[in-house]
Amino acid sequence: MYASGLTNKTIVEEIEDIYGFEVSESMISDITDKVIPRIEEWKSRPLDSVYPVIYIDAVHFSVKDDVSEKWSEKYPNSLKSWYTNWDCIIPIFKFSPETRRVIYTTNAIESLNAQFKRLNRNRSVFPTKSSLEKALFLSVEKISKKWTHPIRNWGSIFGELSIMFEERISY
Repeated sequence: MYASGLTNKTIVEEIEDIYGFEVSESMISDITDKVIPRIEEWKSRPLDSVYPVIYIDAVHFSVKDDVSEKWSEKYPNSLKSWYTNWDCIIPIFKFSPETRRVIYTTNAIESLNAQFKRLNRNRSVFPTKSSLEKALFLSVEKISKKWTHPIRNWGSIFGELSIMFEERISY
């Protein structure tokens, strides 16, 4: 129930309505605290060396050579940032269009964030950092069971990443 977004108070009320006995909010909190060691283990785990991409929120633009002429007055800071960080931007163009699409598409991230909000909409404020971590951790466990859709063209994308990051990807 906690992973589905119910507050401790609502869980107490539901248990009383359904089963006819009382439990305290602190008892619910004690029960959900049992997941804290798993959260700490998850937060402390070493990341696989297979991560070739770090996701950063961004906007993708089609760019023409005259971009500076056309947009410099309207978006001077964006263009300045673009030119200043060109060396960080250009590496994405080493990838094929389908691999770039997987990298820059944030639909999965936006979907995950929307599901976090939906599952936790009954909680306007989390009383502690730990309660927030428990809610998000349990939400991910619940949400990830539904992650069954394969990434389009994953075979060729994986092949490309395997060639580019041979030392980091093993079969």
